[in-house]
Amino acid sequence: MDRNTVIGLVLIGIILSVFTIVNQPSEEEIKEQQKKELALKAKENAKKKDTAKDKKAVVANVAVDKNLVPKKDAKGQQIKTDKGLVYVNTKTNADTVIAVKASKESAPVAKEVKGELTRLETDKLMIDFSTKGGKVAAVYLKEYESYKDFAKKDNKITPLLLFGDGDAVNELVFTMKGKKIKTGNRLFTVKSQTKNSIVFELDLGDGKTIENQYTLKDKAFDLDYTVKMNGFGSDVNPKNVLFNWEAAFRKSERLFSEQRRVSTVCFNGKEEGLDYLNEMGDDDAEAEEDIQWVAFKQSYFSSIIRPENDFAKEGTKFKVRKYADDHEKMWSHIKDFKATANLNIDNVNGGSVKMNWYFGPNDYETLHAYDQGYDDILNFGWGLFRWINLYAVQPLFTFLSSTGMGMGIAILMLTIILKFILMPVQWKMFTSSAKMRILKPEIDELNAKYPNKEDAMKKQMEMMALYRESGASPLAGCVPMLIQMPILLAVFRFFPSAFELRQKSFLWAEDLSSYDSVWDFGVNIWFYGDHMSLFALLMSVTTLVYTYLNSGNMQQQQQPGMPNMKVIMYIFPVMMIFFFNSYSSGLSYYYFISTLISILIMVMIKEFFVDENKLKAKMADRKANAAGGPAKVKKKSKFQERLEAMQKAQQEQLKNRKK
Repeated sequence: MDRNTVIGLVLIGIILSVFTIVNQPSEEEIKEQQKKELALKAKENAKKKDTAKDKKAVVANVAVDKNLVPKKDAKGQQIKTDKGLVYVNTKTNADTVIAVKASKESAPVAKEVKGELTRLETDKLMIDFSTKGGKVAAVYLKEYESYKDFAKKDNKITPLLLFGDGDAVNELVFTMKGKKIKTGNRLFTVKSQTKNSIVFELDLGDGKTIENQYTLKDKAFDLDYTVKMNGFGSDVNPKNVLFNWEAAFRKSERLFSEQRRVSTVCFNGKEEGLDYLNEMGDDDAEAEEDIQWVAFKQSYFSSIIRPENDFAKEGTKFKVRKYADDHEKMWSHIKDFKATANLNIDNVNGGSVKMNWYFGPNDYETLHAYDQGYDDILNFGWGLFRWINLYAVQPLFTFLSSTGMGMGIAILMLTIILKFILMPVQWKMFTSSAKMRILKPEIDELNAKYPNKEDAMKKQMEMMALYRESGASPLAGCVPMLIQMPILLAVFRFFPSAFELRQKSFLWAEDLSSYDSVWDFGVNIWFYGDHMSLFALLMSVTTLVYTYLNSGNMQQQQQPGMPNMKVIMYIFPVMMIFFFNSYSSGLSYYYFISTLISILIMVMIKEFFVDENKLKAKMADRKANAAGGPAKVKKKSKFQERLEAMQKAQQEQLKNRKK
């Protein structure tokens, strides 16, 4: 392995390191946060009591003077002006106006409406609908369960709660006669109901009604949602009717920090295609074009709404918010998602908008089957890396997993197939490494012969001549590494996103989509975690062995201040223990198997296919032929001619300086 190869490996390590540095709360931090939550709730209860006292105090403070009594009209109601309430002084009979400023706590608050829930079920979904807002209140996925329920090992599936009552809102927002109307806190009535459908109606008087129709489908993760508006006439501008959708998904995975880290709002533009908000922090955006669909996406499950006609860009916007450390949802919910979309309704006198609503897994085959580009939300990487995953890794892995073999065996078979395809590349890397190892003594002689910087050009010329005559190339080991690099990075994004691995066990790993642990410390170790991942350790050890076996032709640093490449190449495998300890065990297992197979292939090539003595003799014959006469000398390349010209110019400059 030469310097260029090591630089390639170091670059790969740096890129992988950037991808893997995540913040994960320890068990102690979780307990500490729970204590904070209890303290916060106690504080909120005390605040509510103080608020009630403040409301009574407002009334008492109005008549501080005992001589003041309310002045009433003929109906017995206290007279009120734009400046405040009118009182009469019983001693002077003079009117006194007292302005009453309600505190924030005593200001009138809209009455909270409590709705009734109705549950509809299919073979895949269980959905609670509420008369409050005529909305989807809670969604359960019957075929899946949270990690907490999965870890019980009770041989039964407890439906996974995507979001519960109080976590979500879907409502219409519009202005009618100068007044803003929101349907989310208004009581609807159930107009009709069947086994798989329900219709809610809101009567706003004067013949103005709004209907929300929901229809579930068997063997599907989606439902049809239709909004109808009747009798609004010119009181409502149809171009300003907005659909407001908010949700806070529940925690469902083992590694909560990773689930939160990859969660965001995605939206598909009519012309530009997929766009999304920042996954790492708070973010918001306004639509710059009509929107085809909007997705609230997390690690393994998403909710996607798609209108029959695109959402208009006017008034359409998106928002995602993280929770503060002291927020009551910090350890139970992922993030707050919000989308406000222009319904693009044609009229409000019998007009309607049809939509389709998906609640289900981020499974490639499931999303791809909708033929709407839903699978674009899967984080398979960008550019070349995504193409490799979509058109090579994903189809192959889907085929292997469909045969009925376990996920661990499927990963093993996938690794073997990929390594077989890349075997010619590894063959080229090994032969190049062998050639450089054979030339190492001669290269060391050249370095000793030309130790000064002034002779750098001459040394370079002789090295290139040596490479050309022997048939070796310092880049021959680097180029194959660059060919493999896209695949290494592609699978780095594939396995953490592969839904097939979720809650699938293999050997000691109970869930290949999360980390494996053979030792729980009970205390968090900085930069490492509170557990030991055996697959991460095995991966690191095999990488260290592979590095050692390929380090024979590495040159020591020749100049002061230059980094020792041998030291650098040994640091990376050790750092992998820390980077991958809390990462997907399926990914660590893949890298472990891949590196182990690379070692076996290298040993086989060395022992049975490439004889270094014969290769050395062949290189010697080539050098002899190159020096044998003009007829056998290979024509100089243009690059070499330019280097010789530069060398001559450098020598002339040195002569002139001496004069």
